[in-house]
Amino acid sequence: MNLDQLIDYLANDSGFQQRLSKWVTLAPRPARYAPFPENLHLAIVQSLKKKGIKQLYTHQAAAFETVSRGEHVVVVTPTASGKTLAYNLPVFNTLMHDPEARALYLFPTKALSQDQLKEIEDLKGKLQLRTKAYTFDGDTPADIRRTIRTAGNLVVTNPDMLHQGILPHHTLWIKLFENLKYVIIDELHMYRGVFGSHVANLIARLKRLCAFYGSSPRFIMSSATIHNPGELAHNIIGDKVTLIDENGAPAGEKHFLMYNPPVVNAELGLRRGVVNEVKQITRKIVPTGAQIIIFARSRMRVELIVTYLQDIAGELGLRKDQIRGYRGGFLPKERRRIEQGLKNGEIRIVVSTNALELGIDIGQLDVAILAGYPGSIASAWQQSGRAGRRRHTALTIMVASSAPLDQYLMEKPEFFFGKNPETAYVDRENLPILMSHLKCAAFELPFKEDEEFVPHATAHLLDFLASERVLRKAEGQYFWMSDIYPADEVGLRNSTQENVVIVDTTRQNKVIGEMDMFGAQEMLHSEAIYIHNGVPYFVDKLEWDELKAYVHRVDADHYTDAITKVDIKVLDVLEEQKEPRYKKMLTEVAVTRAVTGYKKIKFKSHENIGFGRVYLPELEMQTTALMLQFPREVLEKNGLKESEISEGLKSIAYALRHLAPLFIICDVSDIAIFSVVRDPFARDPVIYIYDKYQGGIGLSKKLYAREGLLLAAAREHIAGCVCTHGCPACIGPTLEHDENARETALRILNAMELKT
Repeated sequence: MNLDQLIDYLANDSGFQQRLSKWVTLAPRPARYAPFPENLHLAIVQSLKKKGIKQLYTHQAAAFETVSRGEHVVVVTPTASGKTLAYNLPVFNTLMHDPEARALYLFPTKALSQDQLKEIEDLKGKLQLRTKAYTFDGDTPADIRRTIRTAGNLVVTNPDMLHQGILPHHTLWIKLFENLKYVIIDELHMYRGVFGSHVANLIARLKRLCAFYGSSPRFIMSSATIHNPGELAHNIIGDKVTLIDENGAPAGEKHFLMYNPPVVNAELGLRRGVVNEVKQITRKIVPTGAQIIIFARSRMRVELIVTYLQDIAGELGLRKDQIRGYRGGFLPKERRRIEQGLKNGEIRIVVSTNALELGIDIGQLDVAILAGYPGSIASAWQQSGRAGRRRHTALTIMVASSAPLDQYLMEKPEFFFGKNPETAYVDRENLPILMSHLKCAAFELPFKEDEEFVPHATAHLLDFLASERVLRKAEGQYFWMSDIYPADEVGLRNSTQENVVIVDTTRQNKVIGEMDMFGAQEMLHSEAIYIHNGVPYFVDKLEWDELKAYVHRVDADHYTDAITKVDIKVLDVLEEQKEPRYKKMLTEVAVTRAVTGYKKIKFKSHENIGFGRVYLPELEMQTTALMLQFPREVLEKNGLKESEISEGLKSIAYALRHLAPLFIICDVSDIAIFSVVRDPFARDPVIYIYDKYQGGIGLSKKLYAREGLLLAAAREHIAGCVCTHGCPACIGPTLEHDENARETALRILNAMELKT
C-alpha cells in the first residue's frame, strides 16, 4: 500500500472518519518562474544551471531585484520554497564584484546555523570563491575566533553571540563592521515578545556601530506566514521594509487532517491521550513505506512516543534504530547522524520537538503527525511543511489534546484554515529592556548629546544613567564609567535582570535553568512540582534571598497550581472605547502579587487532591493591561446575582487566557488574567488581561484591538464543549466551580451582545 492508497483507505474508514473534525485537501501548485536578473553575475547563473536551476522562482527574483534597489526586504513563503537562495543570491553577487564585502547571518538556533553553513559552502565552492565562511557561536575555539574576526567574509551566528561576543568587542571586528553589506535574519517570526523586543534593541546597537565604521548594511529577512510580517520586520530593524509574500515555488497535493480523540470521560471533558492515539495512527501509516515525522511539544513526550513505537517495532516490520528521537540535549554528531539518516531513508520515523520545525534540510518526508497543537498556527504550518517537500503527495494529521486551544480549533477548523489571524509583536520601548541595551550601547561607544537611540527619550534616559553614576557626561558626550560588563547582565530571553536560578540536586548540584522572579513565586515555591522539559521535579526549597531554587527529580502523579493573591491598581488609561454592552480600556497598571498557597491537581483527571501554604513576600510590577468592564446593571437585568457573576467571570477569564494565543503569537504563560466583581477603579465587574513582564511587551495592546474576536471565541468554545458542567478544556477543572458555572459564563457573554 502506498501513500495515495492509504489516503483512500482513511477516507473510507468510518471509525477514523468519526474522529475527524476537518479534512482539507490543498491542490498541487505549479511553479511560477522568472528569468535570471540581468545584473546577476554570469558565474552564478552558470553555477545554478549546473545544479539544474534554469530559472528562479518569482519570489527569489523579486527579492534579488528589491535588494539591488537598495531596499530592505522580508520574504514570507512556506517551508521548502527556496528562501535560502533568496538571501544568498544578493550576498554572493556582491562578493563576485567585491571580495572584501562582509555579510552577517543571524539564525535562532545552532543547528540551523550549521545547516545553512553547508548551503553557503556549497555555493561558494561551485563559484570557486576564496571568501571564508564560518559559524561563530559558543562552541567556536579561541584560535578560530581570531581568524573569523579578520578573514570571515560570511559570519553565521545567533542573536546571543552578536549581543555578547561581537558588539561589545567591535574593535576586534573592524573588518566586519567597515565592510558589512548585508545582515540576514532568518526565521523572523521567532523574534517576538521579550526575545523580539531584545533583538530590536540589539539591531539598533548593530546599526549604530555600522554607522560609526561607515557602513550601511541592507537587511534581508525571511519568515513563516504570520498576519503582520511587514510590521514585525519594520519594528525589528527600525526602517522601511518591502514585503514579498507571493510564493512562486511548486508544491504537491497536501492533505491536512484535524483528528480529535474520542471522549473517555464526558463529565470531566477528557479525551483519549495524544501519545496512544499517535501510536495507533502510526500503525496504519507504516505499511505504506512512508517516512514519518512526529512533532511533540515536550522532550518528555518525545521520549514517550519513541519508547512506545520502539516497543512495537517488530510488529511494524522495523528495526528499533529506524525509529529515532530528535530534541535539544543531543550532541551535535548525534543530530547530524539523524539528519543524514532521514535524508538517505535509513530512518523511517523521527519524533522531534520543534527543533526540526525550522528550515534544517532533512530531505523528503511523506507524513507529518502533530502530537497536539504546537501553540501557534504559524508553527503548525511550519511543521506540516516538513512533509511533501519535493512536489509529492503529503499527509499531515494534527492530533488534538484536551487543552482549550486544541479543542477550540477542533470545533472551529475554519479558524485554522482561514486567513492567519496571529500577529507577532515587539515593544522596543519596554523600559527595563531598553535601559539594558542603552547601557550596552554606551559601553560600546560613547553617546553624543543629540544622539537618538530611541525617539524622543534618549537624552532623558542618558541623564538618568549619569545621575546614577553609570555614565559620565563630559564635553557633550556620555561615557561608560561602571566597572561591570553590561552585556553579561542582560539575557535576551528575559525582561528583567534578576532571575531565580534552578539547581537540580538529584545527583549533583547542576543548574538546569532560570526563571523570572514573578514566575518563580508561582512555579518554584517550596513543595511545588516543577515540570522542566517534561520531567517533574520536587522543589525542596526556594531560597528567596539567594534567588536559588533547589529541586530534585521525582515520580509524581500530580502537579501544583499556585494560589495567588492579586491586587491591581490602575495608574493611567491610555485608550478607551465603549462597545454596545461593555467597555474596554488599555491601561497602565501596578500589579501586586503574592503566592499564599498551592493546590495539588492530579494528572489526567485534574481533581484537587490537597493543598499547602506558601510564605513569600509580595512583588509589584508595572505593566500594561486590557481592561474589560461589564456593566453591573446589564448583568443584573439578566437575573445574575453577584456571587454568580464572580464565578462566571473566573470561568470566562480561564477561557480567555487559554484562547488569547490564537490572536497574538505568545505562550499562555506570557499573559495573566485577573477578574474582580467589584473593581475599585471601575465600580463594575472587570476582567484584566495583562502582560506578565515588567513594563509590558505589547501583548495586551494587541488584544485591545481584537477583544471582540477573543470574547466571541470564548463564548463559542464554552458553548460547544462536550462536558457537562465545565472542564479543563473550557472553563477550568470542574471541582473549582459549581455545576452552574459554565451556564453562568455563557449568560454573561450572551448579555454583552458580542459581534460574530
